[in-house]
Amino acid sequence: MTTLAGTGPAATSDRGAIKFAAIAVGFVMAALDATVVNVAGASIKDRLGLGLDHLTWVVDGYMLTFASLLLLAGALGARFGAKRVYLIGMALFVVSSVACGLAPNGDVLVAARVVQGVASALFLPGSLVLLVGAFPEPARRARIVALWSAAGAGASGLGPVVGGVLVDSFGWRSIFMINVPIGLVGFVLTAKLIKPVDEDTTRRVKPLGHLFGVVALAGLAYALIEGPDQGWGSPGIVAAIAVAVVFATAFVVRERRGDDPILPVELFRAKAFSIPNAVGVLLNFGLYGVLFMIGLFLQQVHGATPLRAGLQMLPMMIVFVVGNLVVARFVPKIGTRLPMIVGLSVAGVVSVLMAAVSPATPYWVLALAMSVANLGLGITAPAMTAALVEAAGPAHASVASATFNAGRQVGTLLGVAVAGTVLASFADWYGGARTTFLVAAAAYLVAVALVLRHIRRTPQ
Repeated sequence: MTTLAGTGPAATSDRGAIKFAAIAVGFVMAALDATVVNVAGASIKDRLGLGLDHLTWVVDGYMLTFASLLLLAGALGARFGAKRVYLIGMALFVVSSVACGLAPNGDVLVAARVVQGVASALFLPGSLVLLVGAFPEPARRARIVALWSAAGAGASGLGPVVGGVLVDSFGWRSIFMINVPIGLVGFVLTAKLIKPVDEDTTRRVKPLGHLFGVVALAGLAYALIEGPDQGWGSPGIVAAIAVAVVFATAFVVRERRGDDPILPVELFRAKAFSIPNAVGVLLNFGLYGVLFMIGLFLQQVHGATPLRAGLQMLPMMIVFVVGNLVVARFVPKIGTRLPMIVGLSVAGVVSVLMAAVSPATPYWVLALAMSVANLGLGITAPAMTAALVEAAGPAHASVASATFNAGRQVGTLLGVAVAGTVLASFADWYGGARTTFLVAAAAYLVAVALVLRHIRRTPQ
């Protein structure tokens, strides 16, 4: 018996691989752009003559819109079609990447990064929705989703190395320009191969609450980043803090009294759900604040090139992924509480010890300590996620996942902002590094206390 050319098992497998690549490329680019700047920061700072506050905005301008618009983008995808919103996001990401790569000064670069964050928020939720729709068979879909998750984690881990290679070979602008051909290929393949997912025309999209959240976060980020330069009592900083307080209050009031809240208020009333969310925010706050500092520290203090800094950061990043993969297998047997306590405690204690960093501290000690701390965080992450999913239940899995990921991105935004504030407050890089480690340690240990107090022991 024969089969028509192009319709056998091999052809079907090849077509599935192409579909996966078409959809996953968006997730990979979003993950890369969150970490690739860590080793390009010093070059951007020198080439464009930026201050540390401006450089912090290059990272946090992206994170601000990305974090605060994820939930809105998910609602838009459900209402107007995940494929349509995904493709709009991909097109906008390509255009904004060109704008980043051609930016003549820091202001244009920050503005382009803000738009890039909007684009990432638009296409990231749709990436998983389209992936699930493209692979309807349950067993195959489970493998594909696991591969999609691993691709994102790997992209984050390899971000500093990829950034180092590109900056050393082609200059800092290449870390943005590389998105153009990849994004265009992903756009064309998705448009041609991926079927649309049914839209919910009855769903209402209310942007007002999201606007309150964006403005509140923007005011807080502005105050944290610009405070050391302008002075904490200056009119601009006081006004930014006031804006953050007013709009945060408006957001909370709307969530409590509105008939269609953005966040699952009824879920947040349960400690089993709210505590893993808080742990996610604190974990990202500490981790990404330290990574922002380390990328600059290795180049400004140790004199590393971008490529060397990326390679030096590789073991610190890879252990996080290793911890994820190893512990995820054992969470069903040992429960979620113990891995979170152990992992966060290890990260907190090691970060306290690293607050003793000095000119006499060699690179290998720094790398070993960071690797152990990040391994602890890698152990924490799958247990934290499992605890949240278990608390939400199947009925609320989608909104719980969106809320969880948005919260972690907010943690990243605030972590980088605080790290930039700390570094700008010290004339000595070592003083800034020591304080950054202590701030991260405080975040991890507060998370430990929350788990000890509110997460109950679960039977094996």
